[in-house]
Amino acid sequence: MTDKPSPAPPPHLKASAFLVLGVVFVAALVFYQMLGPHLMLGRWAVMFAALLLFAIFTVVLSALPYHPHRSFGAANAITAIRTAIVSLVTAFVFFAADMDEHSAVWILIALVVAAFVLDGFDGYLARRFGQESALGARFDMEVDALLILVLSEAALLLGKAGWWVLLIGLMRYLFVGAQYFMPALGEPLPPSFRRKLICVVQVATLCVILVPTIVPPVSTAAALIALALLAYSFAADILYLLRKSRS
Repeated sequence: MTDKPSPAPPPHLKASAFLVLGVVFVAALVFYQMLGPHLMLGRWAVMFAALLLFAIFTVVLSALPYHPHRSFGAANAITAIRTAIVSLVTAFVFFAADMDEHSAVWILIALVVAAFVLDGFDGYLARRFGQESALGARFDMEVDALLILVLSEAALLLGKAGWWVLLIGLMRYLFVGAQYFMPALGEPLPPSFRRKLICVVQVATLCVILVPTIVPPVSTAAALIALALLAYSFAADILYLLRKSRS
């Protein structure tokens, strides 16, 4: 987050955030219990999804000083719902008894599509209601990053591509890790349509190759193209930041 935090979030913002996140969390618990058996998830997997969601929401609450508005906002509420979906997707990928079961994979794809569609609304709502913030932008970005990482893991486990497909999900985390050795990479980047478009391509491609009828070499080629586009995007950002630091 690059914006300066406010000294302390006002009580009405805290109340708004607790209300929104609390409602989403309780609804998610019910949703997990209902959908868990269809995804062949046991009690521990459902508990993992709930704990992951709780941990993410705890981090979001700690970052409220970076949201300089009176209410938590509809955009962040949408992102919270997306987080609940992504947490369940994560539990499925790491705990599903049989990832080759087609019915469960189709439910997984439906969940990813739902999260993907909702992703088109949070940014719009933040701009529409004048509630853009560093918290909202980071919240949205981290949920996207987690989803891409989990989907790349699913692609590997389902045999859609080789181990290198994990680089699609790991590349952003490698970029963040590199900032400790090259502080120039931690400088803010300007808004970029190219960056947003390639992020969409990653999620869409990984979602498509999970379809049971999409198998190698088609799935491998699609994943390789997605990885190449992502590498190009990161390379362009890295070159921009290095040139900026030298100037």
